[in-house]
Amino acid sequence: MNRTLRDPLAIARGLGSAKDGTGHWWIQRLTAVALLLLSPWFAWLVLGLVGADQATAHAALARPLNASLMLAFVVSLFWHAQLGLQVIVEDYVHGWLEVALQVVIKFAYAFATLASALALGRIVFTA
Repeated sequence: MNRTLRDPLAIARGLGSAKDGTGHWWIQRLTAVALLLLSPWFAWLVLGLVGADQATAHAALARPLNASLMLAFVVSLFWHAQLGLQVIVEDYVHGWLEVALQVVIKFAYAFATLASALALGRIVFTA
């Protein structure tokens, strides 16, 4: 007797797990940990720049350590948000609207990440 946890109908159809959920879960947890570690630094940076002029803020972000941490923060933030919205859409929206929203979400977050990286690069390389 073959003992398996898979549904017999799924075995008959050759269906089963898409084997993609674990990777998604791990990436969401890793970005959450990155945000947990980077958020205190970000809060410290922002609170330190309260009342500062543009030149001071520009100089603070142009420092290599701050620029690197800011890039890591932005990428982690947008990636984590995109993964969270993807799960919400998968759970609550169906049909052609689900596909359309998934495409819009991916492009919007990719554009936001690219725009943020370019803005940060401009700050760093024009210091």
